[in-house]
Amino acid sequence: MPNPLGPVAGFGVTFKAMFKKRLTEQYPEYKKPTAPRFHGRHQLNRHPDGLEKCIGCELCAWACPADAIYVEGADNTEEERYSPGERYGRVYQINYLRCILCGLCVEACPTRALTMTNEYELADRTRESLIYTKEELLVGLTEGMVDSPHAIFPGMTEKDYYRGLVTEAAPGTVQQEIHDTGTPQSSADTFGPDEPASAGASPDATTAPGESTEGVKHQ
Repeated sequence: MPNPLGPVAGFGVTFKAMFKKRLTEQYPEYKKPTAPRFHGRHQLNRHPDGLEKCIGCELCAWACPADAIYVEGADNTEEERYSPGERYGRVYQINYLRCILCGLCVEACPTRALTMTNEYELADRTRESLIYTKEELLVGLTEGMVDSPHAIFPGMTEKDYYRGLVTEAAPGTVQQEIHDTGTPQSSADTFGPDEPASAGASPDATTAPGESTEGVKHQ
């Protein structure tokens, strides 16, 4: 037997919503605070003396389900040391055109070098500006730090760094001269010869980091 209130019952949800108080967000004048563990823009962390925590292992890139991360490691030397261990991340890129902010890369990082901030305003006008480079992701220096590359704390080892025994740079620590000719690019439009968007080509949103850009038409 058909329900005589059928046509009216279909508007039940509509009628309930009509009398509810409307919620209007005053953005961007007022920005609602995010949760403490909100998944926002990434950052590359440093040790308390300024050396980088990233060891260029590429586990974050392997864990990324969207293939948004590109990492290229290199060896440290005593004359040019960026991290306490044997290797460091020479090139680090995150393509926020692909990133889904899932946090799997953070879970995969063995040195806690990669974490996520509460920053969520990532909109921009160009594709290149949404490919964040190492210089954009690396946290700034705080009191007691010396910018990398520089020597490790005298008498300390790599394990001592991860045990938290190093709390600041040793007195007299100075930044070493940079000899590496393959220093990562300062912006997304200046790529090195071995990076995924070399030869001056702008990385396309449909091209994964590490894939060839040959034959891809760019706007």
